[in-house]
Amino acid sequence: MRFITAHSTHPNWSTALEQALAQLAAARAQPDTIARPNLGLVYFTDAYAPAAGALFAALRERTGIAHWVGGVGVGIAAGAQEYFDQPALALMLMQIPLRDFRVFSGLKPLPAASTGWRGAQTALVHGDPATPEMDGLVLDMAARTASRHVWGGLVSSRQEAVQIADGVFHGGLSGVAFSSRVALAGGLTQGCEPVGPPRAITRCSQNVIYALDGEPALGVLLQDLGEAEFELPRLAQRLRSTLAGLSPATSASPSQTRHLGAETSVRHLVGVDPAGRGVAIAGAPETGMRLRFCRRDLQAARRDLIRLCAEVRDELEQRREVRIAATQPGTTLACPGPVPARGAVYVSCTGRGGPHFGGPSAELALVRQHLGDIPLVGFFAAGEIAGDRLYGYTGVLTVFAEDPVM
Repeated sequence: MRFITAHSTHPNWSTALEQALAQLAAARAQPDTIARPNLGLVYFTDAYAPAAGALFAALRERTGIAHWVGGVGVGIAAGAQEYFDQPALALMLMQIPLRDFRVFSGLKPLPAASTGWRGAQTALVHGDPATPEMDGLVLDMAARTASRHVWGGLVSSRQEAVQIADGVFHGGLSGVAFSSRVALAGGLTQGCEPVGPPRAITRCSQNVIYALDGEPALGVLLQDLGEAEFELPRLAQRLRSTLAGLSPATSASPSQTRHLGAETSVRHLVGVDPAGRGVAIAGAPETGMRLRFCRRDLQAARRDLIRLCAEVRDELEQRREVRIAATQPGTTLACPGPVPARGAVYVSCTGRGGPHFGGPSAELALVRQHLGDIPLVGFFAAGEIAGDRLYGYTGVLTVFAEDPVM
């Protein structure tokens, strides 16, 4: 059975909530939706951030659902609609056995498996971008799950950076963990295209990289950009649009193709050192890491998002075929039909929404076009989380599959 979603925009949060609740009531009357929701997701734009406490209390009271998880974003996603720079909220009602999920926060840490809790296989996590050492917190959180894989993002706001996790929180990480009985499919899509090959960082200090494959880093950057000399201000705009893709020293050598894999985290260039021929990035480079200069590119972002949707769709359809073969031997599907999914969460980067994909809601329209019309909510983050790492300029798609374990 499908999860239930609703979304609304209005200057007053309580009016927006009333409109969304009316949508939920209508959706719950449909025969293909869940009957007894017990977990809710809520995302809201930062216009509602000061009222987060009142919004959370009203959600609990009006829906009767005790467990709510979510947070604030400068933009939010609902179906094929994105809301940027306007007051809006998006809700998803889910039905998952109580033994198969646990809400956690700084006040209520994720518990180990017990009689009433099967234990964490993975988790949807939200974090505060102002919290120090967030990379380490994400790594630690992933280590607490059996798959060592979490997904979500850092809340984004021009006001309060609010998280919801059975309460209203600031700082750290919060979210909801799921057991192995909750079937998921998903992945990561990058929004950048390489402009040169991967190289090893052979000398760096703090956030400044001085040598790549033994060559001066600034010279390598200019080479990849097709420039002979470092000339400001002529090159200023090109440098601002150039990014650094970092891969761990322990990972396999990054692909030489135009596709950036999940092993690559994209970081801003924040300066250059002409005298030392160095390049400064918004990250923590280490000797031995691999670096690949890249640029934000609309067509590359579109191609990679379509790739991710196709891979997720194929995985879900293969699971359906296996399930039918096991439960109904000899039966074949006359046609593929809708994607066998209950709902989805999509976390994108604040830098990807709106015009980056060609127009308002264009990114979400691509997801719907290539994945189908499934219930979806999400937000535009100040950093995206996938696996055990923090990313930028990416999209993280997670789909709740219709598997028998549910």
